[in-house]
Amino acid sequence: MKYAYIFILFIVLVACKNETKESSVEEKIEKKELTTESVSKAQSVLNKVIEQAGGEKYETSAIEFRFRGKEYVSVRNCGMYELQRNQISKAGDTIKDVVSNMGFERFVNRKKQNLPDSLSNRYSNAVNSVHYFAQLPFGLNDPAVKKTYLDTVKINQTAYHKIKVQFTEEGGGDDHDDVYMYWVNQEKNTIDYLAYSFEVNGGGMRFRKAINPRIINGIRFVDYENYAPKEANLNVIDLDEAYENDHLKKVSEIINEDIQVVLGKEKCN
Repeated sequence: MKYAYIFILFIVLVACKNETKESSVEEKIEKKELTTESVSKAQSVLNKVIEQAGGEKYETSAIEFRFRGKEYVSVRNCGMYELQRNQISKAGDTIKDVVSNMGFERFVNRKKQNLPDSLSNRYSNAVNSVHYFAQLPFGLNDPAVKKTYLDTVKINQTAYHKIKVQFTEEGGGDDHDDVYMYWVNQEKNTIDYLAYSFEVNGGGMRFRKAINPRIINGIRFVDYENYAPKEANLNVIDLDEAYENDHLKKVSEIINEDIQVVLGKEKCN
């Protein structure tokens, strides 16, 4: 998709603007999460991370990239958004999935499809997930995000802020029970590692190492090495230790290609 098409999407969205070791370890963490100080500190750290990665630029941007053979486009304008996934099926049909403020829609050969809620939710979550990871740390200040500062730790002799993120049920989506962990480089204010647990497809957890950082038109992007536990009894909170102790195995790489960014001229109020 060319820049011209991104600009068209951007203009359309601008026009629409004026309408979140078990037992004793877990108990200590839960107590820590109740303190205003831990919430405030996590917020302060993530504010710096978001600003370092692009800050306000995300809020009025059009971003396009390719991931595993599919094309993804996001267009944002001060709270209005449209997230797309575009692909061609094996039968040669063009499929466009769209998540926006209005909900989810699927088009096949430009014709809107009537889907059951179960399919709509599955496709919507898949589109959201790719855009979420591609544009981190944007989104970590959404109202549904609950964040807690847990500790200061070291990974490969580098000091990190360790932050836990969960989501409220209201506004947190179908995966609001998932738990995310972020390790923020204390010197650079970047997320160098993250982990998450998930319930879909039988559940599990992943640990990711950020690689290939680059700045494109003022916004920072990274790819990831993707790791899974070698053992079944690990807790997502402890995956940094598991990584250092070689208890994780690399299962894939998350590579976003052909990234293009167009920024809006106005700022949000």
